[in-house]
Amino acid sequence: MIDTHAHLADKRFNSDREEVIKRAWDNNVEEILCICSDYAELETFSELLKKHDFIHGAIGVHPHDSSGYNEEQLITAINDINPSALGEIGLDYHYNHSPKDVQLEVFKKQLNIAKTRELPVIIHSREAMADTLKILKEENINNGVMHCFSGNEREMRECLELGLYISIAGPVTFPGAEKLKSVASIAPGDRLLIETDSPYLAPQPVRGKRNEPSWVKYILEELSELRNVPRDELERQTAGNARSLFNFNKK
Repeated sequence: MIDTHAHLADKRFNSDREEVIKRAWDNNVEEILCICSDYAELETFSELLKKHDFIHGAIGVHPHDSSGYNEEQLITAINDINPSALGEIGLDYHYNHSPKDVQLEVFKKQLNIAKTRELPVIIHSREAMADTLKILKEENINNGVMHCFSGNEREMRECLELGLYISIAGPVTFPGAEKLKSVASIAPGDRLLIETDSPYLAPQPVRGKRNEPSWVKYILEELSELRNVPRDELERQTAGNARSLFNFNKK
């Protein structure tokens, strides 16, 4: 299995980070894409990438932090890290920690960096799908993933038409997530990824706890049932998709 989105540098892992990583490996998680969207975590993030060959990196400025965007700092970090992707970036109108106009401007700037660097983008979109899709179309983005997808079937198909992947996280296991379950059951297999978004969004069997990469198995199991596809087949397919999108072999 490959967990394509985990915040392993988050302070909530400070007390047992290496144990969490070992549990992931022991549970057949062969690779992890670690996301750094908080520069306070940058040192820990860098150390993780150096220490573990199977942990890859993505770096970007989260929409919550758009007001503090520093392009020079981001470029320096990209040069130092040589990430597998740029993200997570995007729009979040739920909390509005940064004004919408600032989020839109910073999103476009980071998309342009990704295009220049030929990096896939990891897109965060919460209550902002219309604007997200509009910008992705305007900027001609065709290399990336919709992280923790929560949209409807029409929105999924618009993302697919752009050439993007769809990543499914823990909420697909929640009993009331009928819309997401429906989307996950019909998403094309060659465009499907799985993720935990650790330490957030723990799947139903461990809901309410701090999430971790080893629990990506619960998402795989749910998708196997929803899609009526054997787990090992789905495991191979989602892992192959992740390696193709993020070019993990390069590390």
